[in-house]
Amino acid sequence: MKTLFRNGLIYDGSGNAPFKGDVLIEDDVILKVGGVIDDETDEIMDIEGRQICPGLIDAHSHNDFFYDREDAEKYYRPFIEQGITTQITGNCSFSPFGMEADTPYRDKIGGGLFDAHHPGSFADFKKRAEGRLFVNMAPLIGQGSVRAGMTGYDPAPYTKEQIEKELEYVREAMEGGAFGGSLGFMYEPDRYAKEDEIIAFAGEIAKYDGIVTIHPRACSIVSADYPLLTKKSHLEMGLDEAVDIMHKSGCRLEYSHLIFTGQRSWKLLDKMLAVFKREREAGNPIAFDNYAFHYGASVITVVFPEWYAQLTKEEAAKPINRFKLQLTILMYRKVLGIDWDDMVVAYISDDHPEYEGKTVPQCAAEEGLSNLDMYLKLVDLSNRAGSIYLGKYYNDEIVERLMNENLSVFMTDAWVEDKGLQNIAAFQTFPQFFLLAKKHGIPYEIIVRKMTGQTADRYKIPERGYLKPGYKADVTVLDIDNMKVDESKPDFRPEGIVHVYVNGHAVLKDGEYLGGRAGKVLLKR
Repeated sequence: MKTLFRNGLIYDGSGNAPFKGDVLIEDDVILKVGGVIDDETDEIMDIEGRQICPGLIDAHSHNDFFYDREDAEKYYRPFIEQGITTQITGNCSFSPFGMEADTPYRDKIGGGLFDAHHPGSFADFKKRAEGRLFVNMAPLIGQGSVRAGMTGYDPAPYTKEQIEKELEYVREAMEGGAFGGSLGFMYEPDRYAKEDEIIAFAGEIAKYDGIVTIHPRACSIVSADYPLLTKKSHLEMGLDEAVDIMHKSGCRLEYSHLIFTGQRSWKLLDKMLAVFKREREAGNPIAFDNYAFHYGASVITVVFPEWYAQLTKEEAAKPINRFKLQLTILMYRKVLGIDWDDMVVAYISDDHPEYEGKTVPQCAAEEGLSNLDMYLKLVDLSNRAGSIYLGKYYNDEIVERLMNENLSVFMTDAWVEDKGLQNIAAFQTFPQFFLLAKKHGIPYEIIVRKMTGQTADRYKIPERGYLKPGYKADVTVLDIDNMKVDESKPDFRPEGIVHVYVNGHAVLKDGEYLGGRAGKVLLKR
């Protein structure tokens, strides 16, 4: 079937200035781009006054854990409604493949965040995903999932034999077409991996010219993963560790979600960017991705000290321990530069939806409690497993700076929640980037490039990211002048996404969601 998009403003993914013209696709291939196209076609889409660009690419996703659910569509629809046609999956050390199908540690494959319904090899994943995907996936293999599949959450250092076994899973994935691998040093069990194992994993990826994405050990000025007193901030040390891995393994490095958690971390922006620029000037293949909003998903225990969690109820109630707890949490808050009103409740339990969408102080005021007592109540009610959205990842200036950086690409790092308050990033991130570009005067061709061609180039995704003859027909049509998001409603469906085609199939047309399993598992060549 031939479809002609007529009279659009073409942003081809190159970063060059847009130009007026037509785009012709046939089935899953782009035939012609630009000028007036007079070919006989089956369908003509008049897009006068609108922008046409390659399908948008989400540089950091975890949606590979949802494709095999019976209700899978609900996990992908919000991303399609943002204009996204491809997602880089397997980040932060988590992938649903890279282990034996009968591993006794299936419940640990996703690090407590995700559930792998059908663990197995990369070949198993490709076979099972065929015909089931709503968007394209460019998969990475997660070291944490490989490790979990082998030994669960065992913190013991790996032997040479165990490392070699881990690399067998890596080779199977890379030889099968995976784009690289991921590390996530904040999560179990990846946080237990020692340097020899880490360098071996990244080095094996490098042999296939794959990319390694790294969720650093710290995203704030201080953290629980480094000694309290250090010469550098923990945020800087996390980047230094990632750079060291790149140097020693020879891998291409993507620093995942460059954030500055807590106001005290914001002053480190220039220092962090200086490291990226220094490494690039030295010829090292390093870059980063970032969000559009100022907050992100976190756990309710983010400032809940481990020593207090280990006390009995009787010990915890003692005045001396309560006083010590109050001082400890105050120190965390002051050192990080966050406060109670930066914590918005996402989910506590099925029995307590009344807290969702409220800050800790709002909950406290309603119940006549102090902020600390309310916080402890929420921790208890959730059995220490509640989720929150934590503010002060960024401010407006930081987001604008990162958007203007040559090394940045854009991502959501979000998924649709089964319960509780949704993460706005899963619904509105990419339209928000366009609105921020309008606000700050950033040319749209730069924004489109970061969402398309630049991401495709970085991950070496073939035939995607550009409107070029011969490339695959992933196409997004926008109406930027009428684009709209609503930060007061996290699951708001953004306006201004007109048409979305995945491999030539219309999955969103005239703003109406059509759906369809048109996605593919993309493979590196």
